[in-house]
Amino acid sequence: MPNATQARSEIARIIESGEVRHYQSRYAITDRAIGALTDVLGDTNPIYTDDAAARAAGHPGVVAPATSLQVWAMNRLDEQLPPSPVDKAYQVLQDNGFTSVVAVNGDQTYDRYLTPEDRLHSEEQVESISELKQTGLGPGLFITTRIIFRDEADQQVGTMRFRTLWYAPGDQQTSSTEN
Repeated sequence: MPNATQARSEIARIIESGEVRHYQSRYAITDRAIGALTDVLGDTNPIYTDDAAARAAGHPGVVAPATSLQVWAMNRLDEQLPPSPVDKAYQVLQDNGFTSVVAVNGDQTYDRYLTPEDRLHSEEQVESISELKQTGLGPGLFITTRIIFRDEADQQVGTMRFRTLWYAPGDQQTSSTEN
């Protein structure tokens, strides 16, 4: 039986602590990497590959597609990262009976285009946890995480919020009075 009260209490402590996981990308963005990415995506916008076209559009030169923000700061699959408050919160949900998860939505904001030589780092944290909700999948909690992306000068270049629903499939009883 899921325990929403315990899960929310533990996650609230994670949020209140302000704990973040810092991640530093290994490589700076390059025009070659931008070109390879846009080739794979089939994006032929010339501001991504042609310096003159980018300058004519008001950019300092070639820029990366805004929607590629997360790509430039992703870790390798086999890379060992320091503990994450997000991972801790997800474990709390599982430990308290919310064993299934579905992605709900992701929102990105872009503060500026990324350019060759930008080298990103990010800060990942838990932003919020909902009250217990009765969903068609079962009782669950919505958790929102946030990643802030910064350049080498520590200027924010964008953010990403990601919301998931962690639920107890088919379980209509909970140990919480929250509904």
